[in-house]
Amino acid sequence: MNKLIAAAVLTASIGAGLVSSYANAANVPCEEMLKDMRVAKTSAKLSDADMAKVNELETKAVERCNADDDARSDAFLTEAMKIMGK
Repeated sequence: MNKLIAAAVLTASIGAGLVSSYANAANVPCEEMLKDMRVAKTSAKLSDADMAKVNELETKAVERCNADDDARSDAFLTEAMKIMGK
């Protein structure tokens, strides 16, 4: 009986670890997201006002990325990608 309980606890622990790993894998490093945004920007057909907003968001994203604030950097980059329709 004790072996069965130990096996169940071990299985639950491993399962929780895998869920945690998948959740962390969903976070994209800001450097990668910045690279993707810049590639999208090269082919984007935007008005001058939209391009200015994308450039402003890119500047903010780079600042936050350099400060190791990936979450805020990614938020700025996500907003820029939305403006570009990506």
